[in-house]
Amino acid sequence: MSTPKSSEGSTIPAIVPEPSSVRAFFQQPVVASFVAGGVAGAVSRTVVSPLERLKILFQVQSVGRNEYKMSVPKALAKMWRDEGWRGFMAGNGTNCIRIVPYSAVQFGAYNVYKRFFESEPGAPLGAYQRLLCGGLAGITSVTFTYPLDIVRTRLSIQSASFETLKRVDGQKLPGMWAIMVNMYKTEGGFFALYRGIVPTVAGVAPYVGLNFMVYEMARTQFTPEGQKDPGAFGKLGAGAVSGAVAQTCTYPFDVLRRRFQVNTMSGMGYQYSGIGDAITNIIKTEGVRGLYKGIVPNLLKVAPSMASSWLSFEMTRDLVMGKQRSNFL
Repeated sequence: MSTPKSSEGSTIPAIVPEPSSVRAFFQQPVVASFVAGGVAGAVSRTVVSPLERLKILFQVQSVGRNEYKMSVPKALAKMWRDEGWRGFMAGNGTNCIRIVPYSAVQFGAYNVYKRFFESEPGAPLGAYQRLLCGGLAGITSVTFTYPLDIVRTRLSIQSASFETLKRVDGQKLPGMWAIMVNMYKTEGGFFALYRGIVPTVAGVAPYVGLNFMVYEMARTQFTPEGQKDPGAFGKLGAGAVSGAVAQTCTYPFDVLRRRFQVNTMSGMGYQYSGIGDAITNIIKTEGVRGLYKGIVPNLLKVAPSMASSWLSFEMTRDLVMGKQRSNFL
């Protein structure tokens, strides 16, 4: 194609279109991470929904309640017999509603905090800097989305076949909004929606920090020599390793979180007055193993969950940022 000329014969410079302002907005690291984090959260939770629910049922079951005191395969089979496919997905809708903003805020906040520790824009962080930034990002995300987490927990157990929670056949179970309103009206107002947040923050901060730190370290090990990034299987492997390490180190906090979230529900068999009281009573009545109830289905789910989370995060972020992406996170 010839270059257009003016009436005087001079050449008119070709007009190169500027990148769309909308596209430029989404290519910003914080925004791209926010969007990719939301996608990653939804994908990872849906993949492991049955194991996520089973973990919660194990966690909230105290001494003397043996409905789910069985192996993981038998428990999953029981869940299927009692509730079918809906039992596997119980609470997943609320969980996705929670996890999309939770994961989005977490990845977005991480990119905000990391700017305070970079020696120059885009410079890589050290291991402890990633640990700290990840911890701060975890606290930020859980604070914004905690009411949805406590409602998800109650949705997960309200249809389970616990003897003490039996209800009239055909009784319609309340949904997400109804549970939230009822908690607000009958269990202490606004603060009822944040019951259990202290052990949650205590567990989430080191968990998210470890997740970011270990993932970057594992990611490096899975990257072939001479290449900048690992392949899809390398990212899956790094995600599985980071999730397993982080979950194992912080799991007792997760048990405490679930117990406090259902602490005021009748029929659960416990009423803890505080974190110290909860730890003492759990160890006294259930042994140290009580602090690790549900860890088997949790470890079974954490590998595919974190693997799919990190892979979908990186794929979505690269798609959004395109060539603007210069380094990891």
